[in-house]
Amino acid sequence: QVQLVESGGGLVQAGGSLGLSCVASGRTFSNYQMGWFRQAPGKEREFVAAIRWSGGGTYYADSVKGRFTISRDNAKNTVYLQMNSLKPEDTAVYYCAADLDRSLLVSFSSGYDYWGQGTQVTVSS
Repeated sequence: QVQLVESGGGLVQAGGSLGLSCVASGRTFSNYQMGWFRQAPGKEREFVAAIRWSGGGTYYADSVKGRFTISRDNAKNTVYLQMNSLKPEDTAVYYCAADLDRSLLVSFSSGYDYWGQGTQVTVSS
């Protein structure tokens, strides 16, 4: 079992920045890939970013590329999402997820095995 707890959400004005954290427990953190997803009201959950178990590779949705940065600190069992130049359309509940399969970095939610409870990010115009 893996437990994931996100933090860092909040309200920010358009153009501002916000940093999210996700702390993992229960298994060796470096054994799995990590991803961030988000879900806006009335919409399906969508992929935001993912990072390899080693931190050596990342993958971003086109909608956030150049604005968001995913990183991880395996010594702290934590994955981060730094969000800059935020837009109102970035408003959503943000979830971190863990994928136990280290062979591929995937962007579909069914590829992830464990999920956090989510943290709300609201960007005002």
